[in-house]
Amino acid sequence: MNIRYAIVRATGKVCFNVFGRFEVKGLEGVPPRGRLLIVANHLSNADPPVLVVSIPRRFWFVAKRGLFRHPVSAYFMRIFSHPMDRSGQDAETLRWMLRMLEDEQTIGIFPEGTRSQGPMKKAGYGVAYVALKSQATILPVGIVGTEKAQNIWRIIFPFRRFKVIIGQPFSLPPIDGNVDTPVLESLTDMIMGRVAALLPKEYRGVYG
Repeated sequence: MNIRYAIVRATGKVCFNVFGRFEVKGLEGVPPRGRLLIVANHLSNADPPVLVVSIPRRFWFVAKRGLFRHPVSAYFMRIFSHPMDRSGQDAETLRWMLRMLEDEQTIGIFPEGTRSQGPMKKAGYGVAYVALKSQATILPVGIVGTEKAQNIWRIIFPFRRFKVIIGQPFSLPPIDGNVDTPVLESLTDMIMGRVAALLPKEYRGVYG
């Protein structure tokens, strides 16, 4: 594991356990190797570090390019994330994700595309497309309690309970030829339904 990544992970673990109540369930469901697509709901800016602390594998996120503008924040963001256009229509980032997965790496993705701060929002179809193209194993993860940690100080000193629930890994069946939008929508709903099933009812939103 990259030394900078390990330092961020260790620091986050100390902050969440000393200044908050941090709980992870379902660690036995994390595949120890192989291409893996981690799919989670998105409540706040605390979600990426919370997942980094929770998942015992080195992995990367995609994050909007605006977060890389400041040299200091860009230094830390590049430890565990790759820049992407906010619109999500970023062919270079898509190719990067598929290359990483082909190399048996792990990618974390928040398909809602933006912070819900509570009930889940409708996800984009990119998660289903990447899962189909890569045939990566999908690991659904539910996050609870981070919606109040919206700024850096509330992330470092949360003083609240965070909970991460890891579900059972699964894969999408391969589909030959072009896949149309209704199929991608149906597969995305199925993937997000697996995430929603891990959450309390009040967090499930459109997937309730």
